[in-house]
Amino acid sequence: MVDRLKGKTGIVFGAGSSGPGWGNGKAAAVAYAREGAQVACIDLVAAAAQETADIIAGEGGVAIAIAADVTDTGLVANAVKECVARFGRVDILHNNVGVTHMGGPIELSDEQFEASLALNIGPIYRTAKAVIPHMLEQGGGAIVNISSLAAIRWTGYPYFAYYATKAAVNQATVALAMQYARQGIRANCIMPGLIDTPLIYKQISGQYASVEEMVAARNAAVPVGRMGTAWDVAHAAVFLASDEAQFVTGICLPVDGGQSCAVAEFR
Repeated sequence: MVDRLKGKTGIVFGAGSSGPGWGNGKAAAVAYAREGAQVACIDLVAAAAQETADIIAGEGGVAIAIAADVTDTGLVANAVKECVARFGRVDILHNNVGVTHMGGPIELSDEQFEASLALNIGPIYRTAKAVIPHMLEQGGGAIVNISSLAAIRWTGYPYFAYYATKAAVNQATVALAMQYARQGIRANCIMPGLIDTPLIYKQISGQYASVEEMVAARNAAVPVGRMGTAWDVAHAAVFLASDEAQFVTGICLPVDGGQSCAVAEFR
């Protein structure tokens, strides 16, 4: 299917990739563009945002790159203003920023816990604060928040703050969906399971003896026998952002190869 998002503008926070390959935000931004949307690619790292925008432009799409720190309300607001100034509207808000800090309450420092709050649940508040007024003025829009399977179950990793903050993303999404349902704004979140992205090689691989062990273990933990890809998440995001999902709001959708249905793995 093509042009499912024709005439729409998307703003993707966390649109860059943390390393070579396809991260969830990068794939989502490109997937939106491939379906006809104009895309504002936002990332903390200007070069990463630009790389995604360049890919879109290279495929004949329209995109701009903006550097912004999602922990700063003013910078988020400025990024949204720049998007609206360039494209005239914002129809899709996509939140992809997140971080994992390993450790339970004993091991985590106050700084790590506060960083998890700032980077995992904080952007949902800050971006909604900046974008929803525009959606209300134009008569609607779609919000897609990237949560995690960790929001609803133990995934085998000792990251207390990640479990807590991703659970908060789920309920924050429901709150947005219910509060603004009568104003034409839909809000849904995606809960990726074990996805093979550049981020896991930086933030997860240390839990294993080797990268090879990590990949094998994560593949084995998924009922379908393999990790997902960033495109699996991106395709779900396109559906939720499109008019095909006009009667879908307030859901937390697992994209996890069936792992949410399986018995929890303990390592």
